[in-house]
Amino acid sequence: MSAPERFILAGVYTENAQISAEDSLGELEELTETLGARAVGRITQSLTKPHPAHYLGKGKLAELKELIEREEADGVICDDELSSAQYRNMEEALGAKVIDRTVVILEIFARNARSAEGIAQTELAQLQYRLSRLSGRGAALSRLGGGIGTRGPGETKLETDRRRIREKLASLKERLGEIAENRAVLRGKRERAGETVFSLAGYTNAGKSTLMNLLTGAGADARDALFATLGTTTRRFELPSGGGALLTDTVGFIRKLPHHLIKAFSATLEELRWADVLIHVADLSSPVMEAQAEVVRQTLDRLGLGGKPVITVYNKVDLKRTGEPVRGLEISAKTGQGRETLLEAMEAEARKLRRLVTALIPYDAGALLNAVHIRGEIVSEEFREDGVMITAHLPADLAAWVAK
Repeated sequence: MSAPERFILAGVYTENAQISAEDSLGELEELTETLGARAVGRITQSLTKPHPAHYLGKGKLAELKELIEREEADGVICDDELSSAQYRNMEEALGAKVIDRTVVILEIFARNARSAEGIAQTELAQLQYRLSRLSGRGAALSRLGGGIGTRGPGETKLETDRRRIREKLASLKERLGEIAENRAVLRGKRERAGETVFSLAGYTNAGKSTLMNLLTGAGADARDALFATLGTTTRRFELPSGGGALLTDTVGFIRKLPHHLIKAFSATLEELRWADVLIHVADLSSPVMEAQAEVVRQTLDRLGLGGKPVITVYNKVDLKRTGEPVRGLEISAKTGQGRETLLEAMEAEARKLRRLVTALIPYDAGALLNAVHIRGEIVSEEFREDGVMITAHLPADLAAWVAK
């Protein structure tokens, strides 16, 4: 077994950054280790923005070269997305491998993708990233997509020209379009069933899949790992009143989430758009939880979902440090603590989406009465000579049917 590759981590930070340089590189180190590599040193620089030609200033670049040689590192991983020019200039100056944060994230996605959809979406993101840098042909192209190890998008070679990449992109988009159409059919069936749809959103590794398993018994992959979940899982579960609802789990977010991924995973992220209520899962055990939560909120805003009803749950209360203040709806998806309180909160949100209706349903309207029992939450029911007088919380479409 070969020794893991060794890298120096480099980052440029501004005074008003949401997260400190130490915490940011800590996350980058976790991403690096997820790929089986080692971070053997760090270097940071405070600038108003990364240097357009070589990311770091010339003095820091020389300092980085010395650090690479001293630590016998294979190269450097930068905590931002690099341009083709920055790649080329840094490699010429350092004489070592240069990788950026986006490539690391894309490679993690490539290794974790299991479903046909996840594989196609990841390959699409990798090719979109590469296509945007083809104009900078030269030494930089030898690294783009190569990353840590040699995992790249399928059989597509680094020297693939723009025309062939666009042909492959068109094929992938067509395949993903078919998957999106199939998912739309499933969504239509859900809407006709009238069940409230909840969707989990949160920072990667916040415990969304563990919570999915707790509420629905889905058996989703809940490893303690970044981006363990890439596909979409939807399962039915029961609210405290006995009414049915649906819960969807999808890909987690991260700081500086590459826009190529957001574009490529649009079909998967579309599930968030169609949800009635979002459940934002925050990680209480993270020392930068507030910054992570803000990333999730900003990403939801970018997706046009800022106006949706949101239940924020603070997960991993079992790992909470003694003396920390209570943050609201605290749960432990691992131990089950807070499960009933969360379900009650979910039912309260589901009820807000329904109308309280009192109406007399004739006995000859059996289909309507059956729909009310299946899709509604019955408050009271009285059998009379001319029909059944019901009071129930009903989905909007069913409430309109009853009112006719």
